[in-house]
Amino acid sequence: MGQKITIEPVTRVEGHGKVTIHLDNEGKIEQTRLHIVEFRGFERFVQGRPYWEMPVLVQRLCGICPVSHHLAAAKALDVIVGAGTGEGLTPTGEKMRRLMHYGQMFQSHSLHFFHLASPDLLFGIDSDPLKRNVIGVALEYKDLAVQGVMMRKYGQEVIKATAGKKIHGTGAIPGGINKHLTEEERDYLLHGNEYMNIDKMIGWAQDALEFFKEYHKKNTAVIDGFAEFPSSYLSLVRKDGALDLYHGVLRAVDTEGKKILHDVDYQEYNKYIDEEVKSWSYMKFPYLKEIGKTNGWYSVGPLARLNTADFIDTPLAQKEFEEFRSYNNGKPSNRPMHAHWARLIEILHSAEKIKQLLNDPDLMEGELVTKGTKKYEGVGLIEAPRGTLFHHYKIGENDMITMANLIVSTTNNNQPMNIAVNQVAVKVMTGKKEITEGMMNAVEVAIRAYDPCLSCATHALGKMPLEFEIYNASEQLIERKYRG
Repeated sequence: MGQKITIEPVTRVEGHGKVTIHLDNEGKIEQTRLHIVEFRGFERFVQGRPYWEMPVLVQRLCGICPVSHHLAAAKALDVIVGAGTGEGLTPTGEKMRRLMHYGQMFQSHSLHFFHLASPDLLFGIDSDPLKRNVIGVALEYKDLAVQGVMMRKYGQEVIKATAGKKIHGTGAIPGGINKHLTEEERDYLLHGNEYMNIDKMIGWAQDALEFFKEYHKKNTAVIDGFAEFPSSYLSLVRKDGALDLYHGVLRAVDTEGKKILHDVDYQEYNKYIDEEVKSWSYMKFPYLKEIGKTNGWYSVGPLARLNTADFIDTPLAQKEFEEFRSYNNGKPSNRPMHAHWARLIEILHSAEKIKQLLNDPDLMEGELVTKGTKKYEGVGLIEAPRGTLFHHYKIGENDMITMANLIVSTTNNNQPMNIAVNQVAVKVMTGKKEITEGMMNAVEVAIRAYDPCLSCATHALGKMPLEFEIYNASEQLIERKYRG
């Protein structure tokens, strides 16, 4: 008789998910699915609200990456107030937003690598779960744990200086920003105490990269062969092809690096991208229209960004980018665990960008806001820590929101995460009589590589537990394991 295995909750990611594994009559894995089991419906309940509320209202989607939703909404409203599509802001407005955004990338990537992903690398996928967590890291690798905590704190301080507070700030407004950076804030972030200065952060970012590369050398088979599969990739890039996390044009490449979306204006994203709904998940399945529902899915996030960009415009990160691309023979990496490598390169790039911006006098003077001819529809796009984030709004004559469509980063990664989960389940569970904790964690490691935020993806509130369930071919529940 066939079986179905369910893993719930998925741990060390944000939000609440469940994995079900369906076995056939011979006990072989037939299908594996990552389910998102909560729903909030932000797209519906923002309708009828004044458009200028959106940058503050929609960041309540998530306490982990509120800045990303804050800025994506503000960029969409820039279009509506006639301030252009990301290039029409004043120098002060754009640079303050960029500083806020790079602070967000720095803190979020640090949180993920040091707190969520590093326990698997340091202790092993099969290690004792009581030890395989951030407390275990703090007890055995104190310096690394302190580094992770302080790097996240630094990024949060950048956000506070630009948005007014660390979580759910109000800095970005339609058409610009609501404050300058003060000299005190600049000096604090440039030359603060032992842990609160940008040169220390750049040094620690380089140390983290060296740690990962050394681990990679010793565990090449684990890193390179874990859930590898061909994928297409999508991200913003600057018009000259550089990595750009705040603004640019949309580019997609196939698994060999050939362009399949040629640097298009994201205001017209719905000419190229559509979303499919499936009955077993609250997350939609985006795909490129030209290729179709079956094969048009794509990956986003740090790995996708390094796979689509031509170069990085900061010297230290560019050097690491060249090593990364050389290792993959100049082609996209199709190895999900390389996302950790790409994420660390982006941490270094973000620190370099923060230093550049802190030394720019435009942040402390100049016009904050610009406006032009009003429009009734706008799209805001940004590269959030977990990948490309779409905010699309329409308003009526009374300035109230009449339509909202949000495609968040984790939604864009829905299909690749499902493929990765199935790859790992087939590899570690096929032919086994008993499903062990280590096997279930291996499935979670595949999910964790994408750094999913399931709260954002489903607009759900809460933690990210994971439930595993096993079903037979008759859809009867055979076994359930739960972690909260």
